[in-house]
Amino acid sequence: MIAVKSFWQHIMDSLKGRNPGSIGAVLGFALALSLVVFGLIKTLFLIGMTLLGYFLGVRYFSNKEAFRNLLDKILPPGMFR
Repeated sequence: MIAVKSFWQHIMDSLKGRNPGSIGAVLGFALALSLVVFGLIKTLFLIGMTLLGYFLGVRYFSNKEAFRNLLDKILPPGMFR
């Protein structure tokens, strides 16, 4: 698990300070590889779930009160406390 984190940290460090063209090339390669491996529908599903996860993380996990309100909507009130 630590090796995976250091791998992604190395990639992020190497992308910092690069021009936008190289970052776009890496993203384009990842998208093309995903399309070849998974196909169009599964790739669109992965992109959609990634965007949904990003939205939920920004919207709810950065604000604890908003996250509690979300859990109150999903679960019976006070169940998680």
